[in-house]
Amino acid sequence: MSATSRASPRRDRARDADGGMVTIEAAVALCAFVTVLAIVLAGVSMVLDQIRCTDAAREAARLVARGEQGRAAEAVSQIAAGATLSVTSTGDAITVTVADPAAGGLLPGVHVHAEAYAVREPDADDPSPPTTPATTAPTTADSHIAGRSRRPTGGDRR
Repeated sequence: MSATSRASPRRDRARDADGGMVTIEAAVALCAFVTVLAIVLAGVSMVLDQIRCTDAAREAARLVARGEQGRAAEAVSQIAAGATLSVTSTGDAITVTVADPAAGGLLPGVHVHAEAYAVREPDADDPSPPTTPATTAPTTADSHIAGRSRRPTGGDRR
């Protein structure tokens, strides 16, 4: 049994030519995987922020319709911390917008906000709540919640 040195002429030069390629390919694949994972996690975070804004807008619209403007602001700060509340009232129609400017930090160019609509209840204490201006730029993600009325369907008509 003879030992072959590295300088031996019997050494397989084809195998040596791509000896470091596997390491480079693994490093590139790992970087690509980490980048895709970060983008997916940022997207999931944005979806969760959108759900929080939708819940906060729905709750705020319900509270403003009952005449509880102060509690609406508290609800928004508890449900979607850092979000801004904007209430617009036209007659007995109330539109509430909740925007979260901090959520856009993970994915630049994406703005999270939600709107909710409610009709003021007849016995509401405050007939015209103050309007708070929104402080965010135009958004790309919308969520609308509208008040629903029960309409007769096929079997319910009289």
